Amino acid sequence: MISKSKAKLIRLLEHKKYRESEGLFVAEGGKIVNDLISSGCVPRTIIGTVEALASLVHTDSDIIEASADEIKKVSFLQHPQNILGIFETNVEDKVPTFREGCLWLALDGIQDPGNLGTIVRIADWFGIERIICSKDTADIYNPKVVQATMGSIARVGVTYTDLVPFLKGLPACTHIYGTMLDGDDIYGYPLKECGVIVMGNEGKGISPEVRDTLTDRLLIPTFHSDGNTAESLNVSTATAIICSEFRRRTR
Repeated sequence: MISKSKAKLIRLLEHKKYRESEGLFVAEGGKIVNDLISSGCVPRTIIGTVEALASLVHTDSDIIEASADEIKKVSFLQHPQNILGIFETNVEDKVPTFREGCLWLALDGIQDPGNLGTIVRIADWFGIERIICSKDTADIYNPKVVQATMGSIARVGVTYTDLVPFLKGLPACTHIYGTMLDGDDIYGYPLKECGVIVMGNEGKGISPEVRDTLTDRLLIPTFHSDGNTAESLNVSTATAIICSEFRRRTR
């Protein structure tokens, strides 16, 4: 049974200020919960039905058996899973040192939690181990972000910082790529296997301050010869196309 105090804590963790003050976040669903535990994330509490708990990987955390109806009452999902976990956040105060040979993503003001979660999942798929986020990017521990990562949050490091000083502080030879409407066609541009790919805000794109740090400007071209096409691509879709092209040509 879920106690009133535990239910209250879960509901509070829907809000960023409580996630930060408590150092906790919620993950829902067997795959995400098991992926987080297997990757070394520390669970404070696991709540699930008897059937769902039977498939849980080993953990020494507090286990609470609950009915599906009880879980539904505290779930953040439209279609609740039969298991959820309260995990300790893993916030990195310092940006890791950029190493030669790495390909990283930098996100400049991504606002939509679904986009951020999908980008984390894309990074995981293409073997990109680090995402650097501007401080106005959506919170990685937002329940919608966690859910959209489908477990990839356990394998991709995410750090928040001021992007301009970070990008300016990279080694002089580092390529900083950004997608721009006046950029060069990515399919004919000489890409390097090492560098940082900057993706901009859903509506405004890359901010002027960050734009000034770019060394290479890329364009994903439209294939409508008459120009009668969509105005732009969703940022997570664009990220997938760019990461795929980098990996295809530099593997």
